[in-house]
Amino acid sequence: MMIQCQQVQKGYGAESVLLEVTCDIGENERVGLIGRNGTGKTTLLQLLNGSEKPDGGQISIRKGTRIGYLDQVPRSGDDETVRDVLERAFCEPRQWLAEMRELERIMAEPEQAGGADGFERLLYRYGDLQEKFERAGGYDIDAHVGRVAGGLGIPDTQYGRLFASLSGGEKTKVGLAAMLIEEPDVLLLDEPTNHLDMQAIDWLERFLQAYTGTVVVISHDRYFLDRVVTKIIELEDGEAVTYHTNYTGFQQEKEARLLQQFANFQEQQKKIKKMQETIKQLIEWGNRANPPNPGFHRRAASMQKALDRMVKLKRPMMERRAMELELQQGDRSGNQVLTLEDVGKAFGERVLFSGVRELLRYGERVALIGENGSGKSTLLKCILGVEAPDEGEIRLGSRVDVGYLAQEAAPEDENATVLQHFREAVGMEEGEARGRLARFLFCGADVFKSIRSLSGGEWSRLRFALLMHRQPNLLVLDEPTNHLDIDSREALEEALEEFPGTVIAVSHDRYFINRLAVKIWSLEEGQLVTVHGNFDNYKAKADSAREGGASPKGREREDAARSTRTARKVPASQVDAARTHANPSGCTARQKSLDQAGAGKTMAARGQADEAARTGGRLHESAADPARLERDIAELEQELRSLDAAMMAPALAADAEKLAVLHAEREALQAKLEMMYEAWMDAAAQ
Repeated sequence: MMIQCQQVQKGYGAESVLLEVTCDIGENERVGLIGRNGTGKTTLLQLLNGSEKPDGGQISIRKGTRIGYLDQVPRSGDDETVRDVLERAFCEPRQWLAEMRELERIMAEPEQAGGADGFERLLYRYGDLQEKFERAGGYDIDAHVGRVAGGLGIPDTQYGRLFASLSGGEKTKVGLAAMLIEEPDVLLLDEPTNHLDMQAIDWLERFLQAYTGTVVVISHDRYFLDRVVTKIIELEDGEAVTYHTNYTGFQQEKEARLLQQFANFQEQQKKIKKMQETIKQLIEWGNRANPPNPGFHRRAASMQKALDRMVKLKRPMMERRAMELELQQGDRSGNQVLTLEDVGKAFGERVLFSGVRELLRYGERVALIGENGSGKSTLLKCILGVEAPDEGEIRLGSRVDVGYLAQEAAPEDENATVLQHFREAVGMEEGEARGRLARFLFCGADVFKSIRSLSGGEWSRLRFALLMHRQPNLLVLDEPTNHLDIDSREALEEALEEFPGTVIAVSHDRYFINRLAVKIWSLEEGQLVTVHGNFDNYKAKADSAREGGASPKGREREDAARSTRTARKVPASQVDAARTHANPSGCTARQKSLDQAGAGKTMAARGQADEAARTGGRLHESAADPARLERDIAELEQELRSLDAAMMAPALAADAEKLAVLHAEREALQAKLEMMYEAWMDAAAQ
């Protein structure tokens, strides 16, 4: 065992956080510490780290164990640079290196060495330092720092910046990198994935899977927990329950455990009720006897003592109260909610994105993903009108009412209470306001908390309460799951699934994206790549592309096509569609109903589509004439637009069979058009 907790208690003032926590953490275990917001997860980590002392109980840690603790917001000295923080683990080797350089300087001057004996002593000291420096990995410091920092996406250009000048997310990444570089025996990580992009999270997962020490991590990222941890410790009602599995296994085991506990509780309640009835009956018989029979009273007293000694089982909480989020729209928007036409944005010489073309239709739920710094939040701000694009046009459709949830939005008055802030924002009477806030778990004295004192999860719940009151029909959400516990995340996912309007969400929570998205917008190297489906579809496509790997000739063709398409005035969407094989916008809105109504005809049409694709491919590959291909592409696109217009006709809205036929025709045309795109790309690259 590395760590043992026996009946640990901790409270703050009159509020008890940990009542009786008993758990064990073994050597090389990867433990996930989970629980609702406010259950004491961070408090337990601080107790294990030694920064807090328990009020009761005992914490035993193996002697000589080096513990590394990453707070949610890492701190450092005012004058420390990013490099200083990253190289904290090599403080002593750096001192050895400085002493070795000084010895080299002295030994280079014979008169300073103190003769042969002095030179020999210096040489012996130099050898000792060199051995220790090499054993501590001193010669690999820069490579080790660069490997970890690069994996988490910390650029070399950031090394000279003051740590205090970084944003919260940047501090978390640098603090995490410093902790991983140090490689302590026990890693204590408090929500390490909150500000990491998907690439960094994937790297961290692989690093922790291969880590030789013990890892204890607080996280609400369900994918992360499934891939990393082998043991779950859940904090609930001030106590700890251990499950030897990952998060998915924990869900199944907890459900089975709760059902068994409830069955045991019911069985005990029946037994208690029967004993109470027997005691009552014995007392009554003893009193009715003439003369009174003390034997009945003795038996009743004996049974009462047995009842008092019985360990009473607590009634298990089968379902915890969660945030009651019911997202409704005040008015329905038009069918075309958002149109992006060749949108681009740059800051100085740094181009975030260019040539972004997309159409967002009513009812679609889109996840916008990409690496940190790729321009996701900037694109959202352009859509909202907060930032102006450098090129292109952004149009909102008719009757679009936007509700925006920013990633980090600080209120103007942090001294106001939750109730005051909510009432001022919505203009509501106090009683009704308190009822609304209670649905978001602000009950009793919680409504009088100052905004300044709210945790990240509480502040997110308050912002959702404000957003729900507005009833927009287009939700723009920037990292909506950050700081929310798992129960609140599930409540948000259920609400968004039921929301009739349109959703654009920036998120790195893969579980959330998988459940929410019907379309993925991925910002990659300044381009917006569209993948229809959820995160699993996106990952499968990315893995397939990575395993297949574009050949050098294929990359040259794409580069040539990219440079040529502007000169030939071919829309960017054509080449992007050919490269990503994405279905045209507007297909997905009716996909399910069409497939159900004309499944047989659609399957037949797919065969026609395949044949058309093969025929079209052979025709245009033999022609290899870009000018002719462009004319043919334009004609086919006009046919597709005509079909789209026919499918949108109000008269066909209830005719599912005819819609299925039109849809089948559209699939055949689209397959032929995609082959033309590929043929055009080949011809343009020659």
